Amino acid sequence: MDKPLQAAPAAASPTAAVDVVLPCLDEADALPWVLDRMPPGYRAIVVDNGSSDGSGDLARRLGALVVDQPVRGFGAACHAGLVAATAPVVCFCDCDASLDPRELPYVADPVRDGEADLVLGRRRPATFGAWPPHARVANRVLAGKLRSRTGVRLHDLGPMRAARREALLALGLADRRSGYPLEMVVRAAAADWRIRETDVRYLPRTGRSKVTGTVRGTLHAVRDMSAVLARV
Repeated sequence: MDKPLQAAPAAASPTAAVDVVLPCLDEADALPWVLDRMPPGYRAIVVDNGSSDGSGDLARRLGALVVDQPVRGFGAACHAGLVAATAPVVCFCDCDASLDPRELPYVADPVRDGEADLVLGRRRPATFGAWPPHARVANRVLAGKLRSRTGVRLHDLGPMRAARREALLALGLADRRSGYPLEMVVRAAAADWRIRETDVRYLPRTGRSKVTGTVRGTLHAVRDMSAVLARV
């Protein structure tokens, strides 16, 4: 898959209709491709979570709004981006080029049109090996537990998602680690949100994986998410 090395001017738009929170930890190799594919009217908010490869400075040069969050944790980075956002609708997306930002309207449009309150992208591997088996199994188990605990029928707890900013802030999300994405769904279900999912492509990530690409990272994520479910 071709990954050009220029950034889209739309990423810096101060009047974006949709803000896109991109948690970032050492993603300098992926950032140019990710920011280049930001749809018009979508503003990239790159949350630098303690990168040592210059990701934050690179994102600034490429036109993104950069938020520094020195407290490590996926949830800490996501929430810092949510707080910094100003657009009425906020998307979340991984910053490792495993998800194509051009598909963000698939999750954002139903929210913008009032058809759903929270939309998640159901990952569909574009190539063999894009989604490691251990990570896929863990995701399936957690999705099954979520259905049994809350009744929300999701197949994937994927990182690409969209909701309204003020409503998300009102959920009072507290997890600052890997449980943040699941807590969002759990609290949204408790608030009777209309939750749905739509297919998005899942691509081989660029660079070293911190979570799904390693068994250790996946186990840490499962532990954090299991703790969230235990509180339901």
